[in-house]
Amino acid sequence: MSLIDQALADATDTRAIAIGTDVLESTGAVYAELFGTRTAIVVADENTWAVAGAAVTSSLEAAGVPLVEPYVFPGVPTLYASYENVSTLREHLRPLDAIAVSIASGTLNDLTKLASGELEREYLNVATAASMDGYTAYGSSITKDGFKQTIFCPAPAGLVADQRILAAAPPRLTATGVGDLIEKVPAGADWIIADELGIEPIEQGVWDLVQGPLRASLSNPEGLRDGDTDAISGLTEGLIMSGLSMQAYQSSRPASGAGHQFSHLWEMEKLGMDDEPPLSHGMKVGLGTISLCALYEVVLRRDLAGVDVEAAVAAWPSWSEREAQIRATFPDDLVEATVAQSRAKHLEAEQLRERLALVQQKWPQIAERVREQLLPAAEIERILDVVGAVTHPAQIGVDAGRFRETYFRAQAIRSRYTLLDLLFETGLLTECVDELFADGGFWAERPWS
Repeated sequence: MSLIDQALADATDTRAIAIGTDVLESTGAVYAELFGTRTAIVVADENTWAVAGAAVTSSLEAAGVPLVEPYVFPGVPTLYASYENVSTLREHLRPLDAIAVSIASGTLNDLTKLASGELEREYLNVATAASMDGYTAYGSSITKDGFKQTIFCPAPAGLVADQRILAAAPPRLTATGVGDLIEKVPAGADWIIADELGIEPIEQGVWDLVQGPLRASLSNPEGLRDGDTDAISGLTEGLIMSGLSMQAYQSSRPASGAGHQFSHLWEMEKLGMDDEPPLSHGMKVGLGTISLCALYEVVLRRDLAGVDVEAAVAAWPSWSEREAQIRATFPDDLVEATVAQSRAKHLEAEQLRERLALVQQKWPQIAERVREQLLPAAEIERILDVVGAVTHPAQIGVDAGRFRETYFRAQAIRSRYTLLDLLFETGLLTECVDELFADGGFWAERPWS
């Protein structure tokens, strides 16, 4: 069995995946296997319709699948993963007794997934780029009420991923997929910390779905840059396995750490939304990955077994003080959700004392496991640079001051425990971040113009 076949055996939602060269023509057969002769509706935007609309329609017709008129979003303005667009698609689908077949990469897949989920219907996705891990993931990453969040809904019942289609996608979409996948490196380190501190234990089977193929999927950035089908196949497998891990775990924890929180924060702040095309999720995640790996290197030069517990407890803010800090620094449209996320993980003073005592005890083992998990920040930077991804904040219009603050603001927006929380609780976050920007630090050594 392939890794994907093994993962499908434990999947909760996805029952069929066709991946390979020239499998687009099998779309109708996959649909019929899953849904029989139920009516289908093809959902696309103008760009994805041009890539595969005719071929998908012909395959469905050849399999005897009844079709209604396709729903095609306009190509301009660029489609956003907003709840307004989910509602638009959901209300179009509602009166139709039809299963959606989305021809989509990230945004349109998320819209179709959530719209179908809210109607309690399954759907089939035809992938158009190796651009993200959300194809087979539970949940949709959607901006609702100004806050980027993962909204629960089932993963697709089936996925068709034709390597020729994926390899022919614009290079920026492949670079986006690399950025999304490579964050699994520090995300794994974040999960190790949470595991060692008894906050969120690692499930080994789920861990293996992500981490098993990860290094191989990233091993040929030059091939990915050049559209080599074997390299694209490896990247696609890594992304699909990552999505299946989230489906199995019913959470994005296996595939999303603090590097993703950089991207989520910038998305909520609408960074790059006015660009054409808009700055993608994976581009921001890739930069977040460099940022977190650089921070890990700073931390691993320290011995947290010697952390001053009483000094950290004495400096620890009460919840009312922490809430006031958040309300003073986040805009009105983000503050309530940020307060709720931070409240969920805030410790009382005695709880903090117990946590830090455990950090002292566990640090040697944490440091050893994290070192084995991580790649050097410079190597992450090199891989992303080769594929044409973002590697420096100045490339996306973020100056040094705003970027430094991102380390602190990203810590507040999610309840998930990461390196940022460990440093916040030990009182070392400011010190470690400052080291990145001081003479000789990672970001100080890279030109800002």
